[in-house]
Amino acid sequence: MIVHSQCPVCDSRDIYFDLEARDHTVSRETFPVFACRECTARFTNHVPEEKDISAYYRSADYISHSETTRGLVNRIYHRVRKITLEQKRKLVAVQSGRDKGTILDLGCGTGAFLQVMQDAGWTVKGLEPDAGARKIAEGRGVDVSGTDHFFNLPEASFDVITLWHVLEHVHRLHDYFNQFGRILKQDGVLIVAVPNHTSRDAAHYGASWAAYDVPRHLYHFSPRSMHVLAEKHGFRVMQTKPMWFDSFYVSLLSESHRSAGMFGMLRAAWQGTLSNLRAARDNADCSSVIYVMRKLI
Repeated sequence: MIVHSQCPVCDSRDIYFDLEARDHTVSRETFPVFACRECTARFTNHVPEEKDISAYYRSADYISHSETTRGLVNRIYHRVRKITLEQKRKLVAVQSGRDKGTILDLGCGTGAFLQVMQDAGWTVKGLEPDAGARKIAEGRGVDVSGTDHFFNLPEASFDVITLWHVLEHVHRLHDYFNQFGRILKQDGVLIVAVPNHTSRDAAHYGASWAAYDVPRHLYHFSPRSMHVLAEKHGFRVMQTKPMWFDSFYVSLLSESHRSAGMFGMLRAAWQGTLSNLRAARDNADCSSVIYVMRKLI
C-alpha cells in the first residue's frame, strides 16, 4: 500500500483529507482522496502498489480493456466513440502540423485510436499493460507491446505521444514525464487527456463523481496542477481542448451508481448540459480536458 505524506504531483506537504470515494467497478472498497493546497491536485491515498493494482482492473465492465457493449452506458460509449476517434485524429494532425508521422499511444487499450491513425497513414506504436486488451489490439493489426517496453524506446523517436485518460493511472508519474521528454522529438507534441475535478459535474456529484474511479485513478488533476506538472518536466501547455461528451458519460456513470433508472438518465443529461455550458466560457472547466504540450527550448 502507498501512503502519501506529500503531493505526488508537486511534492508539497501542504495536503489534507478531502473526501472518501468508493470503487464501484470491482472491490466496493472505499479510498481516501487528499488534496494539495499548493497545486490544487487531488490524489487517491492508501492505494495498491503497482505490482498489486491489476486486480482492480479485472472486470468485464472495464470498457477500455474489454470492448464490452453490455449495459446502456457502454452502448452509448461505443456510439460516441466513432465520433471522438475522428476528432482525435484531426486534433493530432492540426496540433502536430503533420498528415503522417510517428505516434505513440500510451495505454492504448484495445487499439481503436491507433487503428484510425494507422489507416490515416501514420506509423503507430501502442503500449498497454493488460494482456486481454493487447490481444484485441493485435487483432486490429496495430503494433502493440506491454508497458514494460516504455523505458526502452529509442530517444527522439516520436512526433506525437498521446495519453487518452491514462496519466491518472500511472504510478511512476515523474519517471514517465522524464521519458516523454527523452523519446519525443524536439518539435513533437505531447497530448494528454485527463478528467478535471474542478468541473461543474465533479462539484455536483462530489464523492460519487464517477471520474474519481478509485483506486485505478491515482491522481485527480486540475488545470493548475497540469500546468505545474508540465513545467516541472520541461514542457509547456500550449492549448487546452474540451471533451464535451465526457460530461454526459461521466454523469451517466455517476447516476448509475445510484441505480437511478430513467430519471437518472434525465438528470445526467441535465448535469452534463450544465457542466458544458459553464465550460463554454473556458475550455479548462470541462469535465475532461485535453492538454496540448510542447517541450521548452
